Amino acid sequence: MTKNKLFLLDAYALIYRSYYAFIKNPRMTSKGVNTSAIFGFVNTLEEVLRKENPTHIAVAFDPAGPTFRHTQFESYKAQREATPEDIKTAIPVIKKILEAYRIPILEVEGYEADDVIGTIAKQVDKSNFDVYMMTPDKDYAQLVDDHIFIYKPKYGSNDFEILDYEKVLEKYNLKNPQQMIDLLGLMGDASDNIPGCPGVGPKTADKLLTEFGSIENLLQNTKQLKGSIKEKVEENKDQILFSKFLATIKTDVPLKIETDNLKRQQIDEAALREIFDELEFRTLTNRILNPQTNMEKQTSKPQQPMQGNLFDEPLEEIAPRPSLFDLPKDFTDIHSTPHSYVLIEGDEKLEELNRKLCAQPSVCFDTETTGTDPLLAELVGMSFAFDEGEAFYIPISSNREEAQRQVNFFKPFFENENIEKVGQNLKYDMLELRNYGIEVKGKLFDTMIAHYLLNPELRHGMDYMAETFLKYKTIHIDELIGPKGKNQLNMRDIDPQIVCEYAAEDADITLKLKNVLEKKIHENNLDKLLYEVECPLIYVLADMEWTGVRLDLKALEELSKQLTEELSTIEHEIVQMAGIDFNVNSPKQIGEILFDRMKIVEKPKKTKTGQYSTNEEELEKLRGKHPIIDKILEQRGIKKLLSTYIDAFPQLINPRSGKIHTSFNQTVAATGRLSSTNPNLQNIPVRDERGKEMRKVFIPDEGCVFASSDYSQIELRIMAHLSADKNMVEAFLHDQDIHAATASKIYHVPIEEVTADMRRKAKTANFGIIYGITPFGLSERLSISRSEAKQLIDEYFETFPDVKRYMDKSIATARTKGYVETIFGRKRYLPDINSRNANVRGFAERNAINAPIQGSAADIIKVAMIKIHDRFAKEKLKSKMILQVHDELDFNVVEEELDTVRKIVVEEMEHACKLIVPLKTDFGYGKNWLEAH
Repeated sequence: MTKNKLFLLDAYALIYRSYYAFIKNPRMTSKGVNTSAIFGFVNTLEEVLRKENPTHIAVAFDPAGPTFRHTQFESYKAQREATPEDIKTAIPVIKKILEAYRIPILEVEGYEADDVIGTIAKQVDKSNFDVYMMTPDKDYAQLVDDHIFIYKPKYGSNDFEILDYEKVLEKYNLKNPQQMIDLLGLMGDASDNIPGCPGVGPKTADKLLTEFGSIENLLQNTKQLKGSIKEKVEENKDQILFSKFLATIKTDVPLKIETDNLKRQQIDEAALREIFDELEFRTLTNRILNPQTNMEKQTSKPQQPMQGNLFDEPLEEIAPRPSLFDLPKDFTDIHSTPHSYVLIEGDEKLEELNRKLCAQPSVCFDTETTGTDPLLAELVGMSFAFDEGEAFYIPISSNREEAQRQVNFFKPFFENENIEKVGQNLKYDMLELRNYGIEVKGKLFDTMIAHYLLNPELRHGMDYMAETFLKYKTIHIDELIGPKGKNQLNMRDIDPQIVCEYAAEDADITLKLKNVLEKKIHENNLDKLLYEVECPLIYVLADMEWTGVRLDLKALEELSKQLTEELSTIEHEIVQMAGIDFNVNSPKQIGEILFDRMKIVEKPKKTKTGQYSTNEEELEKLRGKHPIIDKILEQRGIKKLLSTYIDAFPQLINPRSGKIHTSFNQTVAATGRLSSTNPNLQNIPVRDERGKEMRKVFIPDEGCVFASSDYSQIELRIMAHLSADKNMVEAFLHDQDIHAATASKIYHVPIEEVTADMRRKAKTANFGIIYGITPFGLSERLSISRSEAKQLIDEYFETFPDVKRYMDKSIATARTKGYVETIFGRKRYLPDINSRNANVRGFAERNAINAPIQGSAADIIKVAMIKIHDRFAKEKLKSKMILQVHDELDFNVVEEELDTVRKIVVEEMEHACKLIVPLKTDFGYGKNWLEAH
């Protein structure tokens, strides 16, 4: 007879695991709610249901109040970190989800989840049931029997490990599973604050159990022990016995469970769909409930890469996180909202609409196109709105000449500097219109950027904003052209009258959002940042993207051949050094070669999945241990250069311009920094020789030179300004080498006696402090002891006491206001700054220190870019700004304009912001990027 499969899930253990899996990149809803724990838990649950298809299932929760262990031992779990607030808010939602799944929730007052699971596992009919206890906790091993198994999630993957009776004995070196209680009683369990025996760790506990079999037998035969271990055991007899009591999972909890009540049930799809919609679990909805594709609106005009989601909360102070179920139920849509969306065709109507637009102080517009690359796509239509509820759509001909003629009707509007232009991701529309000879002019208001300033870490899509601010659900693109796939229609295949409803809605909703966001920008004192920095920057970035960067394709091809040959040679050398043929590109096989076969180190670090850690960071620590380490790192560096850049660049060449045109993103990095995509030109390596060779392929146009100018130590200069530390300010005012000056003060030697090693350590400390480096982090980075690292940090703060005061003040300000600000007023919200969980709070504290510095650096270079762009236009220069990489600006400079460009660039960069210390730039030029830099 086939047995039933009963799965019992330890809720809190799985929820914590899910939450911390996303700790660095949390999942957020459009209301700003962290759904990491919920999303991870549901994913885990679905994996179990899909892979194992249990006949019976239940989920056990710890009760809210104390358990019998707390009454016996006041300190039980007292030292455990406070539950993160995001987990607390997730619990009731997870319970609602389980109710929708129709999975029983088990919770017994006075008993923990493992007691409830243990009781059920032991009481069910073993002839009829196999019980799988799903948990990552090892204490469940004491319950394993011939019909009871641990179903353990593997770290870092969706896979699971099933521990049966024999595997438990093998894994923990036990004679029977019940010995797990003795093992924990001796070595303790820090997570549950089970004290164990002081000085007895896993190895000693294992040795004692092997010899004596149980704690009771050990305590009766302490005369056989020797030395300090005898003393420790005898002095802590009561504590050891009590630890065993705490570690024992009860199997007699007073509860009656009818197994029929644990049978797997059909999901309540309507309830689950409603919850998933509120949580914005679109992928899970599609996968689990199989509805029609419910995607975010993906017009042919793309949104910029997104990070996080948006929420509608007061921004002057920390507001309580909203309930996961407070999204309004009374959503409206186009079919029920009064509106007038008009299709405009024919020359007379086009002329009339243009006259109307030119009479407005502010107009919202949007474009529909054939693709996501504005430099290659063609217009399908344009929409305009200037009064809420009313919009106009103009379909554009597929015939290029006719399309140009239609677009030209609106040239007077687009190029009128007195009319404000409103849109969502305006840079895309502006670049698209440049294909038709239209230069958009005038004041700009970009709803995507406005929302980014209000909520920098959240998502900025129009659909999300419409739901959040307007309680409105927009038409989705798949409603027009169908879901993605070979049968998806082209926008031009759709009746223009139908497209009109979709496209005009874009303009109308964006206008409504502008009217909402404009007020919020003003309320939060972000007007200057929006109107004087971010929106003017759109013109600069659009021009840079339009101009593009030229590559030496012949040199690129030669470099590809050269590095491919080098890669092959190095891989052959690695295999020879290993003495056995293996896959050099397999991290698993690399680990086995280095640590099992070659035994490079005695105790290699392992990943959570149990494999040897062979990432770049770990291998860097092993440099010098064996020549094979250097070769592996070299091989990986070449491979990355080839795949990410050298072999990828030719595929990204624009066929019209013959250049690459990266896209600069304003709304991705929460710090305010720009990022670049397709391709990402911000991460091209420059330190090693091969990375430098990579920069050689970036060349200027004919008759031009490549110029580069970057800020010198801008973040340290900003730190000096914000902290007003006397010693740091003095070093910059006297134009000293800041790292040497720092070393001089830390090590108490004259600056001329500072050694290269002293300067290196001081430099690491200088930049590390900005990022809230710990003694552990500094010791790792400098390969020094933690005590030396601590002393170095202590000396640093003695040297720069106001830097420490600034850091403390930033954290205190964040705790009070819920955010920190840059010099220009850019806000970084830190909702976890008051978390009772130290790990979560630590992330926020480091951001509180760093965000004003990194954000101010981002603001300063943006201001410099705007001023340089305006000066170039005013002086009618042909030279162009083409790249921005962190603190560096790059230019394609007409040779006869070089002196003028140098003067403008240096002047505007060094005067972009007045600090108490001078801003300094390094300007260079040459026949390629490397020479210029």
